[in-house]
Amino acid sequence: MVQLIVGGKGAGKTKRIIEMANEQVESTTGHVVFIDDDMRHSFDIHHDIRLMNMEEFSIKNSDEFFGFICGIASTDYDIETIYIDGLVKIIDLSYDELSDYIEKMENMCENYDISFVITLAYEVEDLPENLKEKVI
Repeated sequence: MVQLIVGGKGAGKTKRIIEMANEQVESTTGHVVFIDDDMRHSFDIHHDIRLMNMEEFSIKNSDEFFGFICGIASTDYDIETIYIDGLVKIIDLSYDELSDYIEKMENMCENYDISFVITLAYEVEDLPENLKEKVI
């Protein structure tokens, strides 16, 4: 399942996604991955969460990023949730591509039995209709 945390700049999206990841890692038997565009939150994220800094990889477009997360999932069958803070900051993904990309990730959830929690810098009313049901 793909869940979205949305809101404008300063709405608390990053704080909320970090809290969710930290809470989950305390109670899960599986693995938790947190993907961010830099390391500024490394001390806020529980040490048992695998923090991946996208600055370390030369991935910029949506196809490369999707291959990257497929690689993560295929090498660790115990991953329960992948948290992605700022998907549109990490990759060059246009508004028009957003619905199809999230649907592609939803298919990945079914194939790998993984959940995604993703922050997006959009207001709920600005999201495509099919994504509004994914907002938490």
